Amino acid sequence: MTGVTIWHNPACGTSRNTLALIRNAGIEPVIVEYLVNPPDRAALRAAIDRMGVPVRDVMRRKGTPYDALGLDDPAIGDDALIDAMLAHPILINRPIVTTPLGTRLCRPSETVLDILPAPPRGAFVMEDGTPGIAADGRRVT
Repeated sequence: MTGVTIWHNPACGTSRNTLALIRNAGIEPVIVEYLVNPPDRAALRAAIDRMGVPVRDVMRRKGTPYDALGLDDPAIGDDALIDAMLAHPILINRPIVTTPLGTRLCRPSETVLDILPAPPRGAFVMEDGTPGIAADGRRVT
């Protein structure tokens, strides 16, 4: 199945779980390691627009230069925030998944289930041992 893309950071457990959930649905997505191949301005802006969220909602604070750059200042506009993400791709929160059904920041990982074009194919357990999907394909909450 095509049409599914994940902006992925293989060092991130949430990103790894999201990728595994996509594969559990029988889908092999296009994987974009955005820290190695960051999006350009148009791609980043388009993803944010498709998600329908404020730019700040796509920014990662933990383990990034967010605080050092003073990005918590509400006077900083969207263009400047996007400039910061382009200069420091680690500021882009992950994983971002695009499917024919939408684009989402998949935190928590199970958020991806809302936009997958195919249902889960079986039980799934997160890396930390937490059940994510029951054997009958239902989400475990």
